[in-house]
Amino acid sequence: MEIKVAGFDWDHGNRGKCRKHGVSIADIEASFTRPIAVFPDPAHSRHEARLKAIGSRKRGRHIFLVFTLRKRGRDIDPPDQRPVHAQERS
Repeated sequence: MEIKVAGFDWDHGNRGKCRKHGVSIADIEASFTRPIAVFPDPAHSRHEARLKAIGSRKRGRHIFLVFTLRKRGRDIDPPDQRPVHAQERS
């Protein structure tokens, strides 16, 4: 799936989750400038399309993202993110 991102919809809740999981906003935004594996996540939202993705940070570490697309699919609202666990990389 190709995603052309116009921007990100950061709010207080998103920023708090980033700090909690030790993932920087810069890492999350940069992960969308590299190849990223995106999958639908229909089990976790009834009102809007949620997507799951595995991207990478600058130093090659992987990051797991859950997000929705806003404003006609151009802005990303990243509701959750965390480093990828070792067992998910295989």
